[in-house]
Amino acid sequence: MSLKLAFGGKGGVGKTTITALIARSIAALNKDTSVIAIDADPVANLAAALGIDETRPITPVAELSDLIAERTGAKPGTMGGFFTLNPKVDDIPDRFSLEKDGVKLLVMGTVQQGGSGCICPESTILKALMNHLVLARNEVVVMDMEAGVEHLGRATSGSVDALVVVVNPGKRSRVAADRIRKLGQDIGIKKILILGNRVRSEQDKALITDSMPDYEILGFLPEMDEIVQADRDGTRPFNDAKNIPEAVKTITGKLMALEK
Repeated sequence: MSLKLAFGGKGGVGKTTITALIARSIAALNKDTSVIAIDADPVANLAAALGIDETRPITPVAELSDLIAERTGAKPGTMGGFFTLNPKVDDIPDRFSLEKDGVKLLVMGTVQQGGSGCICPESTILKALMNHLVLARNEVVVMDMEAGVEHLGRATSGSVDALVVVVNPGKRSRVAADRIRKLGQDIGIKKILILGNRVRSEQDKALITDSMPDYEILGFLPEMDEIVQADRDGTRPFNDAKNIPEAVKTITGKLMALEK
């Protein structure tokens, strides 16, 4: 199976928890499928949502200084000059990921200076790695993006099966979704879906649907007490994948049907 999914949404909507549940659900439903979860959000907490022991060291790819220098020929933190724009990255996912219950986690990290569009060794590695993950690997890649889609470039966006924008009931969700959709469309992502989260009633569903008439709605997930409690405890919800709610599995099935 080769499926590439990006999840976006403003802070606090439950994007990371949903990304983790979808990744775990795909792995549980397809035992022979390799699943890589990419934490591309500067506030990196996908590890906790996946149940990976946070005492295990996770060095973001952008902070692998020796590797970046070796592969690009330039010291991280430098700008300008000459360095390799097409570095070797195919071994990074297996060497620097941590695995739990069939899902490998790879933390991208951020470029500390120069902005998201800077031409520097760190950004070169990150973009080359994202190209490799989306274009070259025959597996499921689930990406937890920040509110924007900075790690995705035009070279990779056309091969992303969907950008899923997670929203909560409320008018502010429309504003955030519009911004994320524009960023996605600007780099060529063709399929952009809305996933309503923390929905408590039919009125909540109607609020999302009515405020976004020009969006394709993937579905809705209810407010779940176990997720609320897990957030408070700093643990992952539904520790046994068999207990992942049917509503999540239904959404997972719809996303798996998008495979090109």
